[in-house]
Amino acid sequence: MEILSSSPHDNTDVQEGRNTPASCTSKKRCHIFPFFVIAVLFGFIGGVVSPVITTFYREHRNIPLLSLATKSVVSQPTSSSLNIGNDLIPSLVERNSAGVVSIVVSKDISKLRNFRESPLQGFPFFTPFNIPQKNDQNSSDATGKQKIGSGSGFFVSADGLIITNKHVVTDEQADYTVIANGGKEYSATVLARDPNNDIALLKIEGSDFPALTLGDSDILKVGQTVVAIGNSLGEFSDSVTSGIISGLKRNVFAGSQLGMREELTDIIQTDAAINPGNSGGPLFDISGDVIGINVAMAQGAENIGFALPINGVKRIIEQVRTTGKISVPYIGVRYVILNDVIQKENNLPYNYGALILRGQTMTDFAVIPGSPADKAGLTENDVILEINGTKIDETHLLGTVINQYNVGDELTLKIWHKGDMKDVKVTLKERK
Repeated sequence: MEILSSSPHDNTDVQEGRNTPASCTSKKRCHIFPFFVIAVLFGFIGGVVSPVITTFYREHRNIPLLSLATKSVVSQPTSSSLNIGNDLIPSLVERNSAGVVSIVVSKDISKLRNFRESPLQGFPFFTPFNIPQKNDQNSSDATGKQKIGSGSGFFVSADGLIITNKHVVTDEQADYTVIANGGKEYSATVLARDPNNDIALLKIEGSDFPALTLGDSDILKVGQTVVAIGNSLGEFSDSVTSGIISGLKRNVFAGSQLGMREELTDIIQTDAAINPGNSGGPLFDISGDVIGINVAMAQGAENIGFALPINGVKRIIEQVRTTGKISVPYIGVRYVILNDVIQKENNLPYNYGALILRGQTMTDFAVIPGSPADKAGLTENDVILEINGTKIDETHLLGTVINQYNVGDELTLKIWHKGDMKDVKVTLKERK
């Protein structure tokens, strides 16, 4: 191949396969120039041939080519996330917000003086009421009643049955007003307060109320999207917050400024903002079904809220619908849940189950006389290992398992009694 030199007066000849310039002004330049030309030539050939080779290799080895689309997919939200943010949540709120109500708590001013003067204690979890200041005259009405607190609730039947937290309506001397979506007010009657759970049911007069659909809290998964609607801070009705389920089957102790304190078991943790005033409001899954009742928040933390699983209160709702009250079943024993430490201290064969024990006084019987347990022959130092096949342990407490059943139900208890194992039939009675 003939290669023209950079000078029109240079002649070339072929010697041992190389092209040698007839003359050159710089020795270094003479060495570099041929390599430069060769590099350009091979670069051109590679640019033409490499796509053909790559395509042939990919087609025969089934290896996909990466493209710039990878970057755009990573940097842009997926269609599912766009739907959740821009479509599903607004649609959910539009369909369900009418079923959520605000609950206003008011009290006669003369009774309120004692309420104000009582010492208030701080607790780390829910704060159901906004405590009024002594000189606040704006929240009182012509009848001498003053607003002392607020919460949330939601319709569970078209005839005006509303569910909320017990701590929202705990004051039996207070009056309760329900403010429905749109601002219409209704006088509410508290039908039932659950002695074992932070649940209460109210009733307002009317019909065709938008009852919400109850979902299945047993199939929840950590990380799934949830939405809360409620009367945040008692001032911002129909407030919407969203987040994910942060944890399941949490056990916490919660208290209020009114001195209430209780243990909440097997509850849902969420990072959707739960504020004072949200208590009693619904927690939705992304389909718009209620899967929890907002109950508490962790103060001094960022977005740690809790909700009662809806499956645990469906039976309570049905009881109040049909009987107008909450019937609490019991078997009538005092007990302690076994673990490794108690097992070792008492030289027992099991580290789970409910060990039946008497209380600290003579009248604190291990088995209450005349109770279902007494009639079934249970005695002190027996260990209840299972109820209808459910193992009793620190995550499945005896009382929690029993509360899943109704008064009149017959249960089969697996008992360890003085070294022997036996099954015992017990019929639940109503706690008086």
